[in-house]
Formats: sequence, structure tokens, C-alpha cells
Amino acid sequence: MITVICGKEKGGHRLKLKGKVHKYGANVDTDAIIPARYLNVSEPKELAKHCMEDIDKDFVKKAKSGDVIMATTNFGCGSSREHAPLAIKAAGISCVIARTFARIFFRNAINIGLPLFECAEAVDNTENGDVLEIDLSSGRIKNLTRKMEFAAKPYPDFMAELISANGLIEYTKRVLAERRI
Repeated sequence: MITVICGKEKGGHRLKLKGKVHKYGANVDTDAIIPARYLNVSEPKELAKHCMEDIDKDFVKKAKSGDVIMATTNFGCGSSREHAPLAIKAAGISCVIARTFARIFFRNAINIGLPLFECAEAVDNTENGDVLEIDLSSGRIKNLTRKMEFAAKPYPDFMAELISANGLIEYTKRVLAERRI
């Protein structure tokens, strides 16, 4: 279940997400996120059907819209394929939290409007199946199952606008449309 609460705030929108955690270990590479045999597919819904299947064959059956992927270190390492964050987002995942991300994966995710947070404390104190509430504007992560709260670094305003707009392309369309008015 995804819970989205929008309201004007200084510099953007207030956005809260709520979902169950699917937790993985270190070095989950882009080939594990979306296997190379599906790279000839470009339709997001089709990519979503194969998301995480080589490391968790039941992921697509278990994942619900709004859920959260959590991993330890170096999530999204490997090739720079944009299919990986696209498959995650199309599978309904609302956010990915890890200790660290591969930089190119991080950039690709932000560019398509998939929120990511680096928060070692949340990773260390969250188990598979826990329910989290994430405030994208403040970086606050609440583990509702364990009644704990963590602080991730919030996004700078320009990145928050990209995520709020659902990615770089949608943001650019909006800016161009506003200039025509």
C-alpha cells in the first residue's frame, strides 16, 4: 500500500510513503535487479515482471505497490543500464534505502523519479517485512513495526523537484509548459 500525502512546503511538496520492506544484502548489481536476458525489453510493465527474479524468484508475487527495497552496501553496482531503476519503479516500489548506492544507479534512479536514501542506521535496525513510513521532504524514516525513527539526508530542492515531478523528463515538460504560458 502506498500512502502519499501532498501539501505545499517551502521549496516543494511534502510527500510521505508507506510500505513493507524487502531486504537484501550487499552488492546487488543491475544484473540481479533486471537480468541481462531482458535488456531487449523497453516496456516498464514488462521489465517489472522480471525485477529481482534471479535473487528472489518470488519478489514480484510478494511486492505490493508502495513497498520499499532495502539493501546493505553498493546497491545497483555493475553496468549503467537504466533498465534497473525502471524495473524497480514499474514493480511498484516507492523507495530504495541502502547504506550506499552505486553512483550511476543513484543518478539513473533520480532521473526517473525513484527516491533513494542512504541511511545505515535504518538498514541496521530494519528486518525483512517491517513496515516503514518515509517522509521524502525531511528524510525521516519511521520503522512502524519496531517503533524506531531514523534520519537520512533530505534531498536538495532541485532533486526533490525532479522526484516530485516523476523524473527529469516530466520535470522538463512541466518547466517548458510553464514558460509557454
